[in-house]
Amino acid sequence: MFPEINFPRAGAALVALLCCALTACGGSGGGKGADGPGTAGGRKAATPQAPAPSPSVRASAAPTLPPGPGGATPVFSHGRRDGGKRVALTFDADMTSDQGPRAARGEHFDNPALIETLRRLKVPATVFMTGRWAEQYPGQAKSIGGDPLFEVASHSYSHHAFTTPCYGLPTVPRAEARADVERAFTAFRRAGVEHIVPYFRFPGGCHDDGVLKELGPAKVTAVQWDVVSGDAFAKQAGPVASQVISQVKPGSVVVMHCTRSAAPTTEEAVRRIVPELRAKGYEFVRVSDLVAGH
Repeated sequence: MFPEINFPRAGAALVALLCCALTACGGSGGGKGADGPGTAGGRKAATPQAPAPSPSVRASAAPTLPPGPGGATPVFSHGRRDGGKRVALTFDADMTSDQGPRAARGEHFDNPALIETLRRLKVPATVFMTGRWAEQYPGQAKSIGGDPLFEVASHSYSHHAFTTPCYGLPTVPRAEARADVERAFTAFRRAGVEHIVPYFRFPGGCHDDGVLKELGPAKVTAVQWDVVSGDAFAKQAGPVASQVISQVKPGSVVVMHCTRSAAPTTEEAVRRIVPELRAKGYEFVRVSDLVAGH
């Protein structure tokens, strides 16, 4: 799906379709500010602690990678391959800045059952959340961000692309890139999210050297992945689970989605992925745990 990642064409088509069709990798909920039913409310060694984030981020202390050339935002795709059998499941909670009317008509951009399954199975995870999602589901955002199992990172405010072309997504003007990233952190704080980490995931995974330099002052680490789940618009959970299980390596970062309408089989897939990977000796960790050991 994304240039720097090699994965089966089927997974690529699904995720590209998601970004093109929805202009965001996700789907759903009630009216503005409503929580859906079932709401529970690389380059160098990592530094031991994140550099002081900009005031608008105020993220929790978490390890980050050192800046790239010229102070550019560093990029993290997976942890150490020789650091033990650890894997991070990540979930993109997508919602664009203009999807309020769709949510008001009943489209579900949340997935509370998935979050409850992660809790029941005691699976740590990193949720890459758009600011618009946090505004739509403030209770769920606060609940996720207050649970020690989880950490919340920015997936931008608007889920618009930071470079073009990018699967048909509208584009954030280059001069507004940093503000869009930081606006998401502001939305998290307003929703009462506690465990915010200074990480950012590009919508569609699309970025270039220019935007990495533009985002440098935000003092975030850009987090990509090395395993694509293929859960976007998947009709059956089995192929999603099989794709993840077959591709995971020590230190892998798996990208999945925390949205019901766009990724309806994710929760079921997780129920298979977790026990099978544990049977293979894998430990589930958050992205910050992998960055700390990088």
